[in-house]
Amino acid sequence: MNKGELIDAVASSTELPKNVIDNVVSATIDTVMETVSEGEKVTLIGFGSFEPRDRKARDGRNPKTGEVIKIPATTVPAFSAGKAFKERVKDA
Repeated sequence: MNKGELIDAVASSTELPKNVIDNVVSATIDTVMETVSEGEKVTLIGFGSFEPRDRKARDGRNPKTGEVIKIPATTVPAFSAGKAFKERVKDA
């Protein structure tokens, strides 16, 4: 499912106009990205949590040459599914 299909599904289940749903979904995504990029965690009870995670610097290999390269430390976004989400997927 892509963003457009998500908007269609939410609009049909709520009977709200698609442009309103599009604005809400876009604002939600933007807010989650902004909050996580500021180093904070976003928790949606039952759904999951979005948070920044630090990756340590490490050695890697160039797949073409086999040469060892240094991969710098970085911060990446991460998602952890909530208990209700995990149970629903497990029971599907």
